[in-house]
Amino acid sequence: MDHIVYLDYKAKELANLSLGLKSMIIRGAMGRKLPYGRIENGDTLYFMENNGDGMVKAKAIVQNVFNSGKLSKEESYGLVDSFNDKLMLDSGLKKRFRGKRYLVLITIKDFEQLEPFKIDRTEFGNMDDWLPVEDIEKYITSFD
Repeated sequence: MDHIVYLDYKAKELANLSLGLKSMIIRGAMGRKLPYGRIENGDTLYFMENNGDGMVKAKAIVQNVFNSGKLSKEESYGLVDSFNDKLMLDSGLKKRFRGKRYLVLITIKDFEQLEPFKIDRTEFGNMDDWLPVEDIEKYITSFD
């Protein structure tokens, strides 16, 4: 399964992945929302930044996935903080994910920069920061 994953531009998430400083992606919510339970080892993640350029710039393979059970606020803080050496979250992202009841921690491997390409997002009414797309090839658009 392929997934399109938006990374935080201001927090330099893509740059940190590229430099090998970051090896884990996090998502969290008060309920079980994407990608909770929908991502598996071996899936491919395609990375875009939330800077409005709409370009997929890199990819990686999912090495390991941890879907938390329902966490207390303290447990959530502890989990985020204990993995920050791999997550490399800035203060804004720490604030965003700490305290969430459900966290998904995704360890990646085989990070690779790509020749940037655009995807067709018209099928995705709800523009979330995680899009399970099954096969990325169906969404690649030409450069006009």
